[in-house]
Amino acid sequence: MTKTNPGRFFEDYAVGQTIRHAVPRTLSGGERALYHALYPARHALHSSDAFAQSCGLPAAPMDDLLAFHVAFGKTVPDVSLNAVANLGYAEGRWLAPVWAGDTLTSESEVIGIKENSNGKSGVVWVRTTGRNQRGEAVLSYVRWVMVRKRGSGAASEAVIPELSGTVAAADLVVPEGLDFTNYDFELAGEPHRWGDYAVGEVIDHVDGVTIEEAEHMLATRLWQNTAKVHFDATNREDGKRLIYGGHVISMARALSFNGLANAQMIVGLNAGAHANPCFAGETIRAWSEVLDKAETSAPGVGAIRLRLVATKGEAGNLRGDDGKYLPEVLLDLDYWALMPL
Repeated sequence: MTKTNPGRFFEDYAVGQTIRHAVPRTLSGGERALYHALYPARHALHSSDAFAQSCGLPAAPMDDLLAFHVAFGKTVPDVSLNAVANLGYAEGRWLAPVWAGDTLTSESEVIGIKENSNGKSGVVWVRTTGRNQRGEAVLSYVRWVMVRKRGSGAASEAVIPELSGTVAAADLVVPEGLDFTNYDFELAGEPHRWGDYAVGEVIDHVDGVTIEEAEHMLATRLWQNTAKVHFDATNREDGKRLIYGGHVISMARALSFNGLANAQMIVGLNAGAHANPCFAGETIRAWSEVLDKAETSAPGVGAIRLRLVATKGEAGNLRGDDGKYLPEVLLDLDYWALMPL
């Protein structure tokens, strides 16, 4: 009997199924240093214990996307090892900060399935929850993936979940103790506060980064993401390794510092699409659009809803006349962040 794991296929999923993912991962300052080496990440709250303490937190939390990648990576062997594509995200919330020394685990519930008309694959929706060593939920999100079928047999009846288009501002979780009333804008890197941004404003983050093969491979291993398309060049007909979509997300978020240095913490993920594949050697840039703003109950803390776009093209360009993403657009991410009022 074989002891290796070929991964789940579309037929292996059923609505209501709960999957407890291996392997627990204890995070340390080493992960933070590697994250900041891989991406030009400079947001002050995640970089400095002293700055975080001046904002009411006990120490600098781990970067929000670092926690996301760790929780996400654990799901890959069970959810997307045989995936054709990762299709989207919704209803994401960061529920508690992740600190150095925390151990993260992940669990997913299957909330939807639908076979594709070609009979060779289907779409699977899962809600994933990341927890710390005390069993406390630190983040939760929905994603859906296109997964290969094992055979040509009939699939189960389709169940398509109803998902919210956005996370309501009232449902965002502000970390306990966070207080921006004495926020140091000079140390943070920019003077722009919540009130300086207008809905509809587009911000060109100016800088670009050329994606390197070695860096994306290191990052994907760091998150223990085992998806074959990221490692095995023979897995695609073009002989290229696909860049992990999370690598593009983190790169774009880091680039957004130039113009959004005070969007300190990501607390909500409304929607996301990996519009086109990304490969090593491509240079990506980023731009953001302000979609909404809301006040919070925390002192001096506002919430800002942003569309973050990673692109090989010009800022502001997203879709063609046909309504489809332009070929140079790599990522379209809709998220909430916390910013000083």
